Amino acid sequence: MQLEVESLTNPLTVFTYALKAAESKRQYPKRFKVFLDFLKIEGDLETQANNFIFKAKKDTMWAQQSLMRFIMFQIERAKNGEIAESTIKNYYKATKLFCEMNDLTLSWKKISRGIPRGRDAANDRIPTIEEIQKLLEYPDRRIKPIICTMISSGIRIGAWDTLQWKHITPFKNNKGEVIAAKLIVYPGEEEEYYSFITPEAYNSLKEWMDFREDYGERIGGESWVMRDIWQTTNVTYGAKWGLATLPKKLHSSAIKRLIERSLWEQGIRKPLPEGKNRHEWKTAHGFRKYYKTRAEQVMRPANVELTMGHDIGVSKSYYKPTEREILQDYLKAIEMLSVYNTNNNKELENRVKELNKKQDEVTLMKLQHEKEMKDVRQEMKQQYSKLFSLIHSTIRS
Repeated sequence: MQLEVESLTNPLTVFTYALKAAESKRQYPKRFKVFLDFLKIEGDLETQANNFIFKAKKDTMWAQQSLMRFIMFQIERAKNGEIAESTIKNYYKATKLFCEMNDLTLSWKKISRGIPRGRDAANDRIPTIEEIQKLLEYPDRRIKPIICTMISSGIRIGAWDTLQWKHITPFKNNKGEVIAAKLIVYPGEEEEYYSFITPEAYNSLKEWMDFREDYGERIGGESWVMRDIWQTTNVTYGAKWGLATLPKKLHSSAIKRLIERSLWEQGIRKPLPEGKNRHEWKTAHGFRKYYKTRAEQVMRPANVELTMGHDIGVSKSYYKPTEREILQDYLKAIEMLSVYNTNNNKELENRVKELNKKQDEVTLMKLQHEKEMKDVRQEMKQQYSKLFSLIHSTIRS
């Protein structure tokens, strides 16, 4: 009990106490550290946080001016194209939360006035099916299950930190064939939700788990879906590698590095030309955008948002689809979210375009009908006006 009380006197612990969402727990400390590094405070994050709050409480004006100088520096970086303007607000929010949780009051209204609003959406694209196929050729068994899972469920990279084998449940048809699988995202946490993955993604995951089991790992519900790699040949020299029987969870940061490495080695990522600071699509978030873009072509937008863990606002109080209903909707997108069904994808895209075309025609007919009815009502109004004028003239005479 004494240890718990002491831990709550630690500024960094108090800060992380306020972080509920898994993605916030991953991102906010990193963003706050960028500010501390700017101040050239040495040490690890905990030491930096302690030293900052100690000095800031003695001199709040120093803290306020330091944050304003930091924001001005980031604005210059944004002008040079090094970061997006929206990133500045993220740094500010993390620093403000740390200060508020540690009872440091600054003039937040004054500080925030200099923060640019930034664009609401980044100017990037989603990866093409050809780029994804080339990425899956990278010689690491983990790439295929990682990428197929991410593009078919829309999970964030941080979701891998809590994903165990028991959190993936396949759905089968009468023939025993897997038609989709359910994914529990952030299990046991406040923001827990569920999504689905394609049969292609599930089968690649199952092959990965079976491969591990063949090498002696005891696979069970508690097994982490992503783990370290181990030596499969020349085992005598395998001391520098992990052991198949002693798995270590592969954290989301390592998964991101694995994806980045595969992008470069497969020639998908290339050095940026002079004057350009951003690649055409984001390393991990690009797969999440891929899911949303493709799925929304055939699924209800609200269902796509729910399977991404997004808040649908006031609609959440009224729109209550069952898991089965969302699954049935998701099944429509299976072909769109599968990597090796390109012919089916094109056929489905053509069908979607045709449906959109028909929908446009229906909409046009409705608008034409409304216009005609409006003209009829206007003409009747004019006729009634003339009639009433005639009657009024007759009465007066």
